[in-house]
Amino acid sequence: MTDTQRRVNDKKGFLTRLRERISRFRGSFVKQMDQLLSGKKTIDRELLEELEEIMVMADMGVGTVEDIFDRLSSEVDGKELMEPSSLRERLKEILLEMLTVNGRETGDGQVCGGVETAPCVILVVGVNGVGKTTTIAKLAHHFRQSGKKPLLVAADTFRAAAVEQLGLWGERLSVPVVSKDGGADPSAVVFDGLDVALKRGVDVVLVDTAGRLHTAVNLMEELKKLKKVINRKIQGAPHEIMLVLDATTGQNAINQARLFMEATDITGVILTKLDGTARGGVVISIAGEMDIPVRYIGVGEGMEDLLPFVPSDFVEALFEG
Repeated sequence: MTDTQRRVNDKKGFLTRLRERISRFRGSFVKQMDQLLSGKKTIDRELLEELEEIMVMADMGVGTVEDIFDRLSSEVDGKELMEPSSLRERLKEILLEMLTVNGRETGDGQVCGGVETAPCVILVVGVNGVGKTTTIAKLAHHFRQSGKKPLLVAADTFRAAAVEQLGLWGERLSVPVVSKDGGADPSAVVFDGLDVALKRGVDVVLVDTAGRLHTAVNLMEELKKLKKVINRKIQGAPHEIMLVLDATTGQNAINQARLFMEATDITGVILTKLDGTARGGVVISIAGEMDIPVRYIGVGEGMEDLLPFVPSDFVEALFEG
């Protein structure tokens, strides 16, 4: 088998796996859309309104759906779009366009891609219960598989359980973890963690942060303090600020994204539990309404179930097969 054939087979296998993992979302959106379009010879206002309802039910968000609906309606009125089969293809194009934020076609290739001097520092934020700590472990596993040396920093000192959980993951993955006793100053933990990273020649530092503080003001101040400490130790860091969101919470995930965007500069989103929801349209809402690239998606509980998010692959897996 040639390298080209192997790459083609790997791609097919990846798409098949992705298609299976987002089957609930495909069923609630694409299958319903195909049923709606089946047997239709023309596109009328009633058909577009039914399609709009399907998109809303798939949790694409009112603003995103209105944008899509306005574009489709304009093209139908202008006779640019006349056949139902063309409507399906046009919708694919629009969704791909929405998901490709700031020219980012691949989520994974951009992570730490522009960092010239190690370590790359990734600050991971998100509310409690979204799978943040487990996602950090999966990221560490991903970087190890890529030949990099990761280090974990347990800066969520408000929850002793979070520190303990990250320590357990570190043991399982043979990845070093820097932590202090519960209640310690998160900034002090991060400072020590970066010291260790520089001494050991670590490639990637993954910093777990507090999932919830009492007010948005507290959250903002805590993150500002962490960023200042990190930048003082390593100029230009943190290089990435990743927001972890739970896909099963639907539009509540958008509200969380807004809160964290007010508090800090989010460079990308990791969307967990996408395999467990029929309302996966939140992926499109995040990119379309919030203008934040989705970088990884969680599609299962295993270490290999955190996948780099590639918009073209996602749309192909969603619409085909």
